[in-house]
Amino acid sequence: MPDAAAARRPGERTDRPQPVTGFFDLGAEPPAAEPVRLPDRPCPSCGAANPADRHLCARCGAVLDPQAPPPAAPAPVPEAPLPWWRRLLRRPERAVAAGYRPPGRTRRRLRPRAVWPAVAVVLALVGWLVRDQLSDLVSNIRDRSAKPAPLHPNSATASTADPAHPAGMAFDGYANRYWAPATPGAGAGQYVEAGFPQAVHLVTVIVTPGCSADDGTFLTQARPSRITLTFYDTAGRPTTHTVTLHDQAGPQTFDVHASGVARVRLTTDASYGATGGHRLAIAEVEFFGRQ
Repeated sequence: MPDAAAARRPGERTDRPQPVTGFFDLGAEPPAAEPVRLPDRPCPSCGAANPADRHLCARCGAVLDPQAPPPAAPAPVPEAPLPWWRRLLRRPERAVAAGYRPPGRTRRRLRPRAVWPAVAVVLALVGWLVRDQLSDLVSNIRDRSAKPAPLHPNSATASTADPAHPAGMAFDGYANRYWAPATPGAGAGQYVEAGFPQAVHLVTVIVTPGCSADDGTFLTQARPSRITLTFYDTAGRPTTHTVTLHDQAGPQTFDVHASGVARVRLTTDASYGATGGHRLAIAEVEFFGRQ
């Protein structure tokens, strides 16, 4: 057997590595220590063994340590104090059982088949109650959207009349002819009346007071200062409207908006210049509206 310490030539390879000796010889490497194994944790439900670091059973999912305390709940955050006015109006809270619903707050979903007939009945009732207002509203809209047309009466009457100045002269379209009562004076209570062939809707009434629209002859007779307009429908029911006139020559316009008018009566309540034997005079009355 060759000697392990025999001399060898330079560059000659050895068949086996030579152990390191001397200063760097640290000795043999110690064996690795085996990890410490903790005892298994048996499942309290099915008895299966589970590693010690598990909290749930690998077989049935049961809690391995049911005696462990549950995690602590977070501390409640204190509520901010309410203002004094909300504390006065706040209702006291009362404890109720889970799932309890107060009987007055039960919400029921109405079926459309039951809702629409009720809505239709309510709308019909409201429309019947405000039918007059709706009719007036529609009439006013028509009056504002369309230009009123002249309406010509087919009859004229008066309480009394001077033979030279009959009632028809107040509606003949001429401002230099006039109606006058039979007796001189202020003419309070005297009236002149116009009738239409069919019921009309009046929008405007134009009155030319005095005996003429000319300034030179205007003051020669008495002039009405206040007139009551009475509108009669086809059943003879009256509606009144009082107007005040200025003591000046020329036509004066008044908005009336009267529906279903068959006759219009102009009654003098007071007058200007009723002295020295002057008679009340109305030169012209014009009507505008629609049939």
